[in-house]
Amino acid sequence: MFTYTIDDELYLKLVDDSDLGELFALTDNNREHLREWLAWVDQTTKPEDTAQYIKASKQLYADSKGMNAVIVFRGHIAGVVGYNLLDWKNGVAHIGYWLAESYQGFGIMTKATSTLMAHAFDQLNMNKVEIRAASGNTRSRAIPERLGFTEEGTLRAVERLSSGVVDHTVYGMLQDEWLAT
Repeated sequence: MFTYTIDDELYLKLVDDSDLGELFALTDNNREHLREWLAWVDQTTKPEDTAQYIKASKQLYADSKGMNAVIVFRGHIAGVVGYNLLDWKNGVAHIGYWLAESYQGFGIMTKATSTLMAHAFDQLNMNKVEIRAASGNTRSRAIPERLGFTEEGTLRAVERLSSGVVDHTVYGMLQDEWLAT
């Protein structure tokens, strides 16, 4: 099982059945905060929905197609970070993430994303890490910008959210760029 200690207060671990109650409660308690940028929030209305997510995440990992890890900060789940897709043929890892509102401002997501980048390049030997964020989601876009990603372009009208259809800004970092830092 993937577990990675980042510092004394922060670690990542594969999402597991034991996370069900806390993960659903975190989602439910942050529903309004998350809904603005995450389409799946309105389909996660009961613990069974989170159980399905955990089951699908475990299958994704077993099939080597992706990985979802809970972010544990000071002993509590603060959010999720993972590889939405591991494209082995092309050597590209696609990272996605979300963080509960009360955990913002501690540098948690920057550290968690940086950890997955290192894992993708150093352990999985990926050639590229890609992050897509809704173009209007400045907090999410700040993560790849802070980590030195290149803004590669905009995908127009690619995601339907509760507020309407949004564009995505695409960020990428190549393995040789990572190694140069």
